[in-house]
Amino acid sequence: MARILLVEDDGEVRETYRKVLERAGYEVVTATNGQEGLDAFSQEPADVVVTDILMPEKDGVEFIRELRRAVPDVRIIAVTGFRGRYNRLPAARYLGAQYTLSKPFPMEELLDAIRHLLQPGTQIEGDRDAES
Repeated sequence: MARILLVEDDGEVRETYRKVLERAGYEVVTATNGQEGLDAFSQEPADVVVTDILMPEKDGVEFIRELRRAVPDVRIIAVTGFRGRYNRLPAARYLGAQYTLSKPFPMEELLDAIRHLLQPGTQIEGDRDAES
C-alpha cells in the first residue's frame, strides 16, 4: 500500500482529502504545516507528498525546497486556492513539484496525479501542470 503524506493547514480540507485517499486504498499521514511535514517525512517517508502552499510556520514552497534538498527524488503534488499575486504554484513547479492543482479541483485529478507518480518508471524530472 502506497503511503501519502498530506500537508494541509485547513482541517476540513485535510479531512476531506484524507478520506478520499484512504478510500482509494492509500495509507495517509497528515501534517498541518511544512515543519510538521518535514518531521513526518523523516519519521515515515512517503511515496507521494501532497502539500498546500500557503500555510503557517513553514509554507509549502519552503517545505518543497527543504524536502527536495534532503530527498531529491521525492514525488510532490502542490495545491493552492490562491490566485493572482498570491499564487505560488509557479515557484512550486520550479522547485520540483511534478503536479500542481488549483483549488477547488475534482478529487479525480488528485487521484490521477498520484496514480501517475506511483507508476514504475515515471520520470520525476520536470513537472506536469494539471491546470493546463
